[in-house]
Amino acid sequence: MVILASASPRRAQLLTAAGIPFEVCTLPIDEAPLPGEPPATYVTRLAEEKARVVAITRPGDTRPVLGADTTVVVDGKILGKPADAAEAGRMLQQLQGRVHEVLTGVALLGPQAPPQVAVERALVTMQPMTADDIAAYLATGEWRDKAGAYGIQGAMARHIEGIAGSYTTIVGLPVALVCRWVLGYSEFYR
Repeated sequence: MVILASASPRRAQLLTAAGIPFEVCTLPIDEAPLPGEPPATYVTRLAEEKARVVAITRPGDTRPVLGADTTVVVDGKILGKPADAAEAGRMLQQLQGRVHEVLTGVALLGPQAPPQVAVERALVTMQPMTADDIAAYLATGEWRDKAGAYGIQGAMARHIEGIAGSYTTIVGLPVALVCRWVLGYSEFYR
């Protein structure tokens, strides 16, 4: 069993589907990018911080803590979670009709094995969208709490032309990598 340092229902669904038992435990951290911080460094730093703050509160617990963070990158710029519908609309306008990158940083920390930290990348090709397409998507409310103002697993799927890389990385947790880590962790101390 792992401790998931994320309140994301999408990450919980992915772990459940992969058959990894988990318990959710989250604590707030400052998710603002540091000045000049590259996107890959940003997501791995946040994944590690999420896992570390939870692990510190659980002394004596031998279960590994899994942290993750996902962001969308376009033209080298981090597109985090929009504050409101207007910002979400501006983000979607930047993404439509082009390829962008999705980065998910993951960290598995525990007292019984070396820490595992990585960033997984995927490319998403979004078809051109009209102002009406964007307005219709915003009306679904799916943009809330989503990096880059969209979730690939929802209504936005109709506007996705292709992906290169892991679909689960785009959703928010690179499942194949996490499964290897969790299996390795459990075998490390058998």
